Amino acid sequence: MTEDDRTLHLRIGHDEIVVRHRYETLSIANDICIGLWFVIGSVLFFSDATATAGTWLFLVGSVQMLVRPGIRLARRVHLQRIGSAGAETARDF
Repeated sequence: MTEDDRTLHLRIGHDEIVVRHRYETLSIANDICIGLWFVIGSVLFFSDATATAGTWLFLVGSVQMLVRPGIRLARRVHLQRIGSAGAETARDF
């Protein structure tokens, strides 16, 4: 076994890194919005006058939770389209 056989070579193209960072940022922003909608909705439930607005924010947060797997799926499809070798096994955020 030569020295070169024991060396680990990782190749990640610039495009792949850009794609991964964009989708990770989108996912983080989505998660922050989900948290905000649920916290604000919870506070609005303290008053009968604002309970309807709180209900709507809970609904918006729930819909955004459905967006999460859509973001992950779009990321995987995009990585496969640009020919990323790790698209199938890439860690989800």
